[in-house]
Amino acid sequence: MTDTLPVLYLSGLLVILVGLGVFVLSQVLKARRLENSFAKLQEKLKKEKGSAQDYYQLGSIYLDKKLYVQSINLFQKALKVGDDVEPENIALIYNALGFAYFAQEQYDLAIRNYKEALKRYPDYVIALNNLGNVYEKKQLISQAVEVYGQTLALDPDNKTAKRRFNSLQKRLVETP
Repeated sequence: MTDTLPVLYLSGLLVILVGLGVFVLSQVLKARRLENSFAKLQEKLKKEKGSAQDYYQLGSIYLDKKLYVQSINLFQKALKVGDDVEPENIALIYNALGFAYFAQEQYDLAIRNYKEALKRYPDYVIALNNLGNVYEKKQLISQAVEVYGQTLALDPDNKTAKRRFNSLQKRLVETP
């Protein structure tokens, strides 16, 4: 019995270390893929004029790196070259722009871009959730509740919208 305790302890430790090793390896591989995509897109855009998708992808990478000013510039370029892009994809770009502005606490610009995304694609649930979030940050509770309600009308199972809608509804009821 006394010999099994150290074996169990070492086995458990080994399992934890292997799990951590797999996690770290997957993160390293993910980072390498991202950096390879980043380098390829940068090189391509240096040599030739890119498509809206190229600018969007590179802007998204900058967004992941929290380089918001650079991502905003790339998203704006994507909009300039995106004349033949479907409205749903233009909405993605406006939503990403809104997110970049939101991250910089430029809430009015974020609202403008989220609304533009919704004008292009009215059923865009993510943009609705983002718009509700920015209204909430600006303490515009009734507008946030309205937007989360629109989200739930489109996607009744949306957990974020349900949680925020219920929480904000309670705040509206409690406010005299």
